[in-house]
Amino acid sequence: MKKNKKMDKKVGRVLINKEQIKKRTKELAKQISKDYKDKNLVCITILRGAFMFLADLCREITVPAKFDFMAISSYGDKSESSGVVRIYKDLDMNIAEKDVLIIEDIVDTGRTMDYLLRNLKTRNPKSIEICTLLNKPANRIVNIKIKYVGFEISPEFVIGYGLDFAEDYRHIEDVRVFEED
Repeated sequence: MKKNKKMDKKVGRVLINKEQIKKRTKELAKQISKDYKDKNLVCITILRGAFMFLADLCREITVPAKFDFMAISSYGDKSESSGVVRIYKDLDMNIAEKDVLIIEDIVDTGRTMDYLLRNLKTRNPKSIEICTLLNKPANRIVNIKIKYVGFEISPEFVIGYGLDFAEDYRHIEDVRVFEED
């Protein structure tokens, strides 16, 4: 693949490498498998950022699970949340009386997750928990309880491993700090 100098500069330093991600994902899957043994697990994944994390996580989960997807956003083409949450794709599955686990790439301000939790609770799940690859507690505006956290990170904007900036950089295998011009 031909290297792009502009892209190399923007991707910045590695914050979490692929080996760390793989190891932590296995640990999370082991705990999820233990916690959801004999339950009716439905994993709801937030597109597009969490797709790589979901793929790796679900290959390690050892209990039966169903999967559905939502597409929501509060970022658009910016590196800071707008605070306005939009649903682009809703669930296809009925989650009433199911044990729901939201699989997310990153919880930042908490606004999007707060909106999502309030929305999903109206659908009467038996339980609802959150699993996020990345957590930015320093940016939190809305208090969110997260049961499964891959990594706590600083407030820097990150890309890679599914996370993007304006739909670019998702393909990078590590989580990196984004260097804006």
